[in-house]
Amino acid sequence: MKNNLLQSWRWYGPNDPVSLSDIKQSGATGIVSALHHIPHGEIWTFEEISKRKSEIESAGLKWVVVESLPVHESIKTNRENAPHYLENYKTSLKNLAKAGLTTICYNFMPVLDWTRTEIAFTLPNGAKALYLDWADLAYFDIYMLKRYGAEKDYSPQVLKILENRFLSYTEEKKKQLESIICLGVPTEEMVTIPSLRQGLEVYECIGKDGLRKNLVSFLDAISETCEQYGIQMTIHPDDPPFAILGLPRIASNKEDLEWIFSAVDKPFNGLCLCTGSLGAGSFNDLPAIARAFGDRIHFVHLRNVKRDQFGNFYESDHLDGDVDMFEVMKELVSMNQERTKPIPFRPDHGHQILDDLYKTTNPGYSAIGRLKGLAELRGLEMGILRMETLALSTSHR
Repeated sequence: MKNNLLQSWRWYGPNDPVSLSDIKQSGATGIVSALHHIPHGEIWTFEEISKRKSEIESAGLKWVVVESLPVHESIKTNRENAPHYLENYKTSLKNLAKAGLTTICYNFMPVLDWTRTEIAFTLPNGAKALYLDWADLAYFDIYMLKRYGAEKDYSPQVLKILENRFLSYTEEKKKQLESIICLGVPTEEMVTIPSLRQGLEVYECIGKDGLRKNLVSFLDAISETCEQYGIQMTIHPDDPPFAILGLPRIASNKEDLEWIFSAVDKPFNGLCLCTGSLGAGSFNDLPAIARAFGDRIHFVHLRNVKRDQFGNFYESDHLDGDVDMFEVMKELVSMNQERTKPIPFRPDHGHQILDDLYKTTNPGYSAIGRLKGLAELRGLEMGILRMETLALSTSHR
């Protein structure tokens, strides 16, 4: 029997509206979690890690991936106090490894963790999804953030759409737009416009080359710890894979990833393959990226998107979008057969559907939509496994 991928589920901790009991009913066996209550940059103690791990295991599940151990902004910007936060990071890594947690997901996105302009975009069937509209982002950038020269970063088509809908931006809509763009990770502190402006000033000086250099410094600083404790770091791609609001991006496409893995060419330096984040860019061929970085992929987010001619996109059903999920899954199934430890994946985001439409949920992390996505992905994986087994047995006749 061929090896299955490790079916996992993201859980934000005790305050997550989706309980561990709910997750167990989904069929997932692995948990992807983090200590979101600990401020960025502070040490994750062995005691706090063990407490979370015991809570997960008492529910009959296993904590398999840490997503994420946040990289403090001082490290990303290489401020004077960066060495302090690097030492804290290394201590947290050691404590995680001592607790048996060695697959760590992180990102190097400046200031904002991910960006959308709508978190309840209504689809034709009544389900709600996350959505990015470039004209709305342009309005926020030009008229609310008031970034100098922002107009140059948007196409004439997007600016024309913005001009036509300009009067629709009521005070209520502007407040809603600000809260969504500055939202960040659920349970963690949101960014404010003043703090975003401060970040922009810093990153204008750093630029893409500087941010790349700071990523290499970070990876070099933790490399000995990772190698000593058998830790696998997996960088999450930029979400979305574009330089937005004047902030540089360094993990948005195949070329970026090649640069990262050649700059720090060590086994601990790995990838979280997020098909939704990379898939938002029409320039990204996800099956080709999976093939190119197969030995670097140690964690997977499976999500799909649908894009329009302006680059706007919404998060679609897992098997129905611009990402060829069949071909991606074929690559994952194939590389998983070469592993002694199965590759963990999770259904990344899901629509608000059915009863969840009337509940308070973390954006993208309602239960039923992800349950649907997990079921579809499990079925796709099983079909590919059976297809390959049948092809093998037929060839031996």
